[in-house]
Amino acid sequence: MFDLQGNLLTVAEDVGRHNAFDKLVGENLMAGRLPLNEHIILLSGRASFELLQKAVMGGVAMVASVGAPSSLALRVAKDFDITLVGFLRDYHFNVYHGAQHVSGWKARE
Repeated sequence: MFDLQGNLLTVAEDVGRHNAFDKLVGENLMAGRLPLNEHIILLSGRASFELLQKAVMGGVAMVASVGAPSSLALRVAKDFDITLVGFLRDYHFNVYHGAQHVSGWKARE
């Protein structure tokens, strides 16, 4: 989890990415830091529907993943206005929803 300036705040690991996300949200819930509307969650895999649901419950502002988002994840991002980034690499990425919240991003022509 990062703040909106890109500073790493915390890391959660587990065999399953869903468990790792639960750990992250749980840690912040126990510390009284919800909602996470000033935070970015970086996923090491795909952005699935279930992970976007968890982001909604945690009040997350942005979810970025190194993989592709599912079509249902994109629907959740749109319905709950979560900025959704996929295929995140060193120098490029795709914005699937919420491009206005990504500084310096310009759509391909």
